[in-house]
Amino acid sequence: MNNKKVLVMCTGNSCRSIIGEALINAELKGVNAYSCGVAPSGKVNPNAKKILQEKGIWDDSYSSKHLDALSHIDFDLVVTVCDNAHETCPMFPGKTKTIHVGFEDPDGKEFEAFVETYKEIKAVLLREVSNALS
Repeated sequence: MNNKKVLVMCTGNSCRSIIGEALINAELKGVNAYSCGVAPSGKVNPNAKKILQEKGIWDDSYSSKHLDALSHIDFDLVVTVCDNAHETCPMFPGKTKTIHVGFEDPDGKEFEAFVETYKEIKAVLLREVSNALS
């Protein structure tokens, strides 16, 4: 995989999509990941940031944003990680492939829920993205 661009979408772009973006960027060689929300909260959940910092894969460029902020990028793959984003995902032009890999929202829960979400996203999302890009 060389220079593939992946977009991870959820509703608020504060937890799951940010964790997915960070994991893809850290683990999948030749893949650049981005994230956005269909109704972005405008902030990264502190527990999502904390788990990514603990794992050594936090980047200060990660932020909660709308798809419009990324409209200049041609994505090879769009992944929705929540049902709301899946149902409201816009059409992407050309050969952009879309897949849905849902995860429970840890927002509003204890830090341990974010640890579990991180583990689940790492185990499932990375495999699904690799498969979809190959």
